[in-house]
Amino acid sequence: MSTPIVPSFDAPESAGRKLAIICSKGNLDMAYPGLILANAAIGEGVELHLFFTFWGFDMITKGRMEHLKFSPIGNTATHIPAALAPFPGMTSMATHMMQKSMDALEIPAVPEFLELIKASGGHIWACRLSADMNHLTKDDLWDGVDDIINASDFIEMTDGAQLLFI
Repeated sequence: MSTPIVPSFDAPESAGRKLAIICSKGNLDMAYPGLILANAAIGEGVELHLFFTFWGFDMITKGRMEHLKFSPIGNTATHIPAALAPFPGMTSMATHMMQKSMDALEIPAVPEFLELIKASGGHIWACRLSADMNHLTKDDLWDGVDDIINASDFIEMTDGAQLLFI
């Protein structure tokens, strides 16, 4: 028989907790899960580290971060018939519809969301390999990026953290 887990109410549950989120997707619909979870963690007092890699780099790259798209191709959750998804203009329409829904809910745009996370104490890291593959320097990235680091450094600094890969 295993010992039951009993919560302690003497100290805040978030004390000493860390959350590390790896953001690997740069399309509009995949940008928000990581940002929303990051914001929730910070609101609970959890130490937060966001690590942007591969296509997730679009979320922190100047000139791209404000123009993320939502593609209905291959995405069954769009409720658009699969035969229509590849037609010209469907990505623009789907992006517009998603943005309109988010605006109605007062969900901040990606740059503003990153600003909120950073201002609240979140750490924002860029992947060295992804930067090198895309021929990008820190000057090409959003000003709130803490630094460009390698995967080993990220693993070391987030030792003991909950890890989410999005």
